[in-house]
Parts: sequence; C-alpha cells; structure tokens
Amino acid sequence: MNFQRDRRNEAPEINLIPLIDVMLVLIIFLVLTTSYSKVAGLEINLPTAESAGAQEAPNEVIVAVSAAGDVIVNRVPVGSRDINLIATALGKATSPGAKDPVVVINADAKSPHQSVIDVMQAAQRAGLPHITFATQAPQ
Repeated sequence: MNFQRDRRNEAPEINLIPLIDVMLVLIIFLVLTTSYSKVAGLEINLPTAESAGAQEAPNEVIVAVSAAGDVIVNRVPVGSRDINLIATALGKATSPGAKDPVVVINADAKSPHQSVIDVMQAAQRAGLPHITFATQAPQ
C-alpha cells in the first residue's frame, strides 16, 4: 500500500498569513519601544552689515573709447591718441588726495584694441594702478 499523494500535479502553496502576522508584531514592537523627542534645530548666525556713516562714492575716472579709437576722459575728449596726453588727462581727472582712484574703461565692441592698451599704459604712467572694465549685461 502506498499512502503518498502524487505531488507532480499540485501547485506550490504559499501562505502569506503567517508572514503578515510577523510583520504586524514587528511594527507594533517598534511603535511601542521607540521614543520620540523634540530636537532643537541648529543655531545659525547670519552675517550682518552695519554702516558707520554715509557711504562714500568711489573715486572713479570713467574713460570711454569709441569705435574710431577716440578717448574720452570723464566726458571730456582727449584731442590726441598720444599716451602722454591721455596720462595727463587721467591725472587731471583724479581729485587731489583721493584714495585709490579706479580707472573704469568703457570700450565700444568695435574699438581698436590698441586704443584700450594705450589707455591702460597711460593709467600706469599717471600712477593709477587700479583699472577695471565696464561690462554690459546681455539684454
């Protein structure tokens, strides 16, 4: 006598109910044993700015170089492209006793590069080491 069943035709049975019971017990255990506390946030010191008095305007000398290569210092045209004459005009444009005057070069996109270099050399000869270039944001 053979009491065994034929297992070839039976589909395997997966019982999920015990797995769900175990997961539920784990969740209950975690909820009951976990303690929650309010944690204080991080303290961040943000930077502050204070002004001791009225802000002074920087001592700027505006130099414009046109597309033709003409040099204009503080809205006064320089008659020549000679470096010495430009240096003289830059020296006259700075106020006496001013601290660290800045030469701002505003050149046209089509202006000759040599004219801009001449202005830089003239600023160096005039004793103005701080030179910057004005830029325009794209519109």
